[in-house]
Amino acid sequence: MTIRSIVQNLKNRYLSSSTVLIMDIVLSILASILAVLSADIVLGHFQIFPLSEPRMKVHYIAVGAVGSFIAFLILRTYRIVIRRLVVNDLLNFFAAAAIKAAFLMFITYISRRWARSMLMIICLDALITLGLMIFVRLAMILVWEHFNHRIQEKYQYKRVMVYGTSDKSVAAKVRLQNSTHYKVIGFLDQGASGRTIEGLPVFAAEDLETTEKILLGNRIDALLFASDKEAQKEENGLIHFCALKNITCLVVPSVDEVVEGEAILRPREIKIEDLLGREQIQISLNEIADNFKGKTVMVTGAAGSIGSELCRQLASLGAGRLILFDNAETPTHNLRLEMQERFPNLNYEAIIGDVRHPERLDYAFRTFRPQVVFHAAAYKHVPLMEENPCEAVLVNVYGTRNVADKCLEYGTETMVMISTDKAVNPTSVMGCTKRLAEIYVQSLGLTTCHPERSKGSPTRFVTTRFGNVLGSNGSVIPRFKEQIAKGGPVTVTHPEINRFFMTIPEACCLVMEAATMSRENQIFVFDMGIPIKIADLAKRMIRLAGFEPDKDIKIEYTGLRPGEKLYEEVLADKENTLPSFHPRIRIAKVREYQYEQIDPTFHKLFQLARDVNVSAMMALMEETVPEYTPENK
Repeated sequence: MTIRSIVQNLKNRYLSSSTVLIMDIVLSILASILAVLSADIVLGHFQIFPLSEPRMKVHYIAVGAVGSFIAFLILRTYRIVIRRLVVNDLLNFFAAAAIKAAFLMFITYISRRWARSMLMIICLDALITLGLMIFVRLAMILVWEHFNHRIQEKYQYKRVMVYGTSDKSVAAKVRLQNSTHYKVIGFLDQGASGRTIEGLPVFAAEDLETTEKILLGNRIDALLFASDKEAQKEENGLIHFCALKNITCLVVPSVDEVVEGEAILRPREIKIEDLLGREQIQISLNEIADNFKGKTVMVTGAAGSIGSELCRQLASLGAGRLILFDNAETPTHNLRLEMQERFPNLNYEAIIGDVRHPERLDYAFRTFRPQVVFHAAAYKHVPLMEENPCEAVLVNVYGTRNVADKCLEYGTETMVMISTDKAVNPTSVMGCTKRLAEIYVQSLGLTTCHPERSKGSPTRFVTTRFGNVLGSNGSVIPRFKEQIAKGGPVTVTHPEINRFFMTIPEACCLVMEAATMSRENQIFVFDMGIPIKIADLAKRMIRLAGFEPDKDIKIEYTGLRPGEKLYEEVLADKENTLPSFHPRIRIAKVREYQYEQIDPTFHKLFQLARDVNVSAMMALMEETVPEYTPENK
């Protein structure tokens, strides 16, 4: 067993709340004994000591212990963390001593043993109790600090400097002071130096030359930012400088990222997501949690980037049962292992199946009767779908139809389809197939002619559109990381190409928000802020890795790929959307299709795809989606 594990066991086992309560009662009893002995010496000399008999002394000490026990329970002083003391804690100790004194006076009075000399004994008892409680805690703090410092030296923990002197920065330092991984050396600020905060010096960073002397002179291993906002301000300055000097940049995680039940802050390294240039989209999870708590939820494409994050968030929100439906064996196996480790009490089923097979879907729906279905299964890579258009139709359109039909057949409450910004005025096969999927799903929401609608199926259909997701499988972020690790070049299709971006957790939260708040069959569009140039994203990642763009690592432009747009359509424009329940979610204004009119067209489309009749299939797609203008004729 290592020293680190021994320390952890000592903290967890021997400094529990019950242990601290017993310790305080013992200190209270010791204080009463000292008070009685001291008073006996002083008052006994004048023969006015009221507790002359041993039985009376024992009775007094026992009453004091009971009074202290009551005071400690009321004030919960046993829950005060031993390694930290603040003013409120001292006030609680003072109040506990006062309650003990008041209890002793009351019992002494009703037992007819009150005397003026008793007041001196009780006051002395309260003072000694207060002094012992404070003294023992201060001694424990000093011992802990010394022991922790020795361990830090032994294990050579990371020496950290906190950026800024804001309240958040100070709070980060306070939470790290007992960390088993980091040792805070001081604060780095652009203001005047010479100050101290929380007993640590503040260093003035006037310019990069001064900053280098401070960081290297103090042998700093990592620089901690209190928020991603502060990190964004220093993206091209301090963060780039630290990368060049091999100093790790850390950021305090948001509330959503903190592991449940974890008391100690664990900073993480700055990621490209922290440098998006906009604030993270905030979602209130309370109403979302109420909507999914205890329900059976099915996720198609569960092992993908969006699907797996949906599964994680649904598990943390208390879903009653999760049905993980995917056709990829190894990723599904990995997701199941993760669920077993992170959510041991979760009730879930992993099903290997393909949305192109209605019979396999029927088994899942018939067996588990999902109340909510998130349909994330899709082919998404634009160039690949240009080369394989029939497969794009069979998965993205036919697969969506199969899932939607089963939702109607088995009375699913809500189906949420994950769509894309590429469905807006599509120029690619992938974008067109996602628009066709939207058309079919929305037509089911509007129709009364479908056989299952006539039986009273209550299914509500919701479609959500968003742009590129940072870090998803096959996206630019993982590819750029690989290219940078190999020394470049980093390949970008065009200097001016841009895209809307959001993080995977943001996208999943907005999807669940739309599923919760929608009361109609609607297409929801997410406001993703200002589009980001892919070339700028590449430069940020190169700098974050500690290199200079086009100097250490080259950026090469390879030309637009088949079906690829230079600029994505504006998703949340006021001209083509309506406001909704959330400022970052809007309702798309799109042409509505009637189910009875488009159903025969879809049957024909699927048959052409099965027959691999590409030219006739593409012509039918253009006819069905007039705004589709294929660039890859």
